[in-house]
Amino acid sequence: MCGIAGEIRYGPRYGPQYGPQYGPVGPDSAAVARMTEAMAPRGPDGAGLFAQANVAFGHRRLRIVDLSERSQQPMVDPELGLAIVFNGCIYNYRDLRRELEGLGYRFFSDGDTETILKAFHAWGADCVERLSGMFAFAIWERDTRAVTLARDRLGIKPLYYAEGAERLRFASSLPALLAGGGIDTRIDPVALNFYMNFHAVVPPPHTILQGVRKLPPATVLRIAAGGTRTQRRYWHVEHGCDAADAALQAEEWQERILDALRTAVRRRLVADVPVGVLLSGGVDSSLIVGLLREEGQDALETFSVGFETVGNERGDEFEYSDIVAETFATRHHKIRVDSAQRLLPALPGCVAAMSEPMVSHDNIGFYLLAEEVSKHVKVVQSGQGADEVFGGYHWYPPMLDSGDAVGDYCRLFRDRDHAEYVSAVAPEFCGEDWAGAYVAERFAAPGAERAVDKALRLDTTVMLADDPVKRVDNMTMAWGLEARVPFLDHDLVELAACVPAELKVGNGGKYVLKEAARKIVPGEVIDRPKGYFPVPALKHIRGDVLDMVRSVLASRQASERGLFNRSYVERLLDDPESHYTPLRGSKLWQVALLEMWMQAHGV
Repeated sequence: MCGIAGEIRYGPRYGPQYGPQYGPVGPDSAAVARMTEAMAPRGPDGAGLFAQANVAFGHRRLRIVDLSERSQQPMVDPELGLAIVFNGCIYNYRDLRRELEGLGYRFFSDGDTETILKAFHAWGADCVERLSGMFAFAIWERDTRAVTLARDRLGIKPLYYAEGAERLRFASSLPALLAGGGIDTRIDPVALNFYMNFHAVVPPPHTILQGVRKLPPATVLRIAAGGTRTQRRYWHVEHGCDAADAALQAEEWQERILDALRTAVRRRLVADVPVGVLLSGGVDSSLIVGLLREEGQDALETFSVGFETVGNERGDEFEYSDIVAETFATRHHKIRVDSAQRLLPALPGCVAAMSEPMVSHDNIGFYLLAEEVSKHVKVVQSGQGADEVFGGYHWYPPMLDSGDAVGDYCRLFRDRDHAEYVSAVAPEFCGEDWAGAYVAERFAAPGAERAVDKALRLDTTVMLADDPVKRVDNMTMAWGLEARVPFLDHDLVELAACVPAELKVGNGGKYVLKEAARKIVPGEVIDRPKGYFPVPALKHIRGDVLDMVRSVLASRQASERGLFNRSYVERLLDDPESHYTPLRGSKLWQVALLEMWMQAHGV
């Protein structure tokens, strides 16, 4: 896990026929250096820069695989004429290496970065289809001066870019691009509509800023030296079961899922450092702990975080994480957070760590948890993705027999309808109901026939990458901690997509996964009420938190920005606990968080 950055020059004047001494102005290495330095927390173990012809690459390293200097980046292979910057981990790199050695390739390092380089030389951009893992990378071809950008199937690793005149810059985070300078920081009206309506999920290529875009998951983009581009999506997952799938008994599905999850957990043990677990006390992370013990992981380090209770809402799930820790004899760490002493002081750092504004309350939970975890381990496995992949959320069961897929999904998931959105934002941002139109377009696409399968596909391929997965990446990497997500192993995701929907969403959600988990983890953890990562102080806004929010929204910057209608903001401030989204999030926090993010990044 690392941070990558770069600048690519392209256009008619940058072709390979021009030598460096004859060509036009080269890439801005100083800007790339600033972008790279802005990501120092993602890679505290090393830094590197490479500039040649029409490219400059920068890299921050977190040493996880091959701790030697041989795997330092940017990595250049002069024999093959390739250079790479890479963020992530390829779990099957040793198998690929053996295959490539059989083809005659010689290796100078023991890590996964060089394996990608050799694989690209052997199989071209199609090599991404052979990679099992999480990744975002850029590869430069010396002889053609073309650059290939790629992102993993589920979008676990981020890749942002910004374009200028005959120039494209890219980075692992949006704030890193801002550090390079020259970014159009006007608010994107389409993205604002998504942010306020779609639980802050802004689908690619959009971001909240007009001048920054993001590469979609499962996508390869090739930029030729002359400026010609080719982009393709290399992975799709179809939701729904055929006759053979429907004929399988529930017990058979349970065994298939456990086998696939065992493989996913085992793959994510690939590291030259110890691997811990973020243990919430829910079935997903508890199952990961149990399977790791099956793999012989003794003295496993596990970590939980809890917040103080506000009103009647409890702020921790230690009762359940303690059961799991005791059952599997882990070295368990519990972090208790007091709102006044730790939460409020930590919020500025948490917001600054966000590549994009993310409204979920548990960002601060992951941020504070990652701070503590990073003192003990460099790598953790986490249960993110299970709810989307196996149907664990409350909006899935009503979709089983829906006769209005788009309408029911929007009613259950959307934060506000378009009429309320128009009343909330300044006139120049009202525009169209882009979020509603997007849901309709995605639901109409082939590959998912039933309403519930359309919802599961949308959440797995879009919402997941730009909410929970991004949240975990941003908050853990703020402290140089790598998070791995076995429930997003692409083989497991493909398998889950074929499970009959009734087996997934039945009995309150994740039925087939919970029944499979009974073979591994204590029943008290499985039969408990469904919980989330609770941060009551950011849901029930009152006291010191309300004072902070009021100050942010009354600031000169907020007033001059004029994004929101003051009457709407005052209505939220007058009675914050009367204004919740269907997902039980605070509408006031959503408005305040966006302003906090923009102030944190000087937008």
